[in-house]
Amino acid sequence: MAIKLHPSIDKGVRAGAKKFKGGTLTCKCASDPVTVSIKGNVAHNHACGCTKCWKPPGAVFSVVAVVSKDNLSVTGNGNKLAVVDASATIQRHACSGCGVHMYGRIENTAHPFYGLDFVHVELSKEKGWNKPEFAAFVSSIIEAGAARPKDMKKVRDRLKKLRLPPYDALSPVLMDAIATHVAKAKGTLKT
Repeated sequence: MAIKLHPSIDKGVRAGAKKFKGGTLTCKCASDPVTVSIKGNVAHNHACGCTKCWKPPGAVFSVVAVVSKDNLSVTGNGNKLAVVDASATIQRHACSGCGVHMYGRIENTAHPFYGLDFVHVELSKEKGWNKPEFAAFVSSIIEAGAARPKDMKKVRDRLKKLRLPPYDALSPVLMDAIATHVAKAKGTLKT
């Protein structure tokens, strides 16, 4: 039996729709749910093993993507949203009723990912979101208590079978983007 990682990827990763126009994310509250609308598709969708991201019950990884903050708007019951950890780089806005993280925003204008919001498209009924591309912070599932060190080869093998290359940081493309931003800020890289 295959290792269970997250309900949205356990049965395979499905491709998104090329001309997907976006959709609505809805928290898990039975009444008065928080809704967030997203214009357009997401980027850099990935499985994340960090200890900060929201995961559905029983999931080892979260599945999280980014969207321009200009393409995200809270459309229902925003009064129920509260920041989980004000000291964190990503300000995760969670529903006070069910605890689901609706979006995470980086407020630091000097951060390489400023202007992007982190979202969980599994909270949407619409189909067509860009598929997960990789797995990040894989070793962190040990820290979270979701896996034992001796099981990590099986976890990485399962991720590879799903065509989600496992990294213990972000993907090389995103790590390059961070390094480029920092180098430009320091003046060590001229454009």
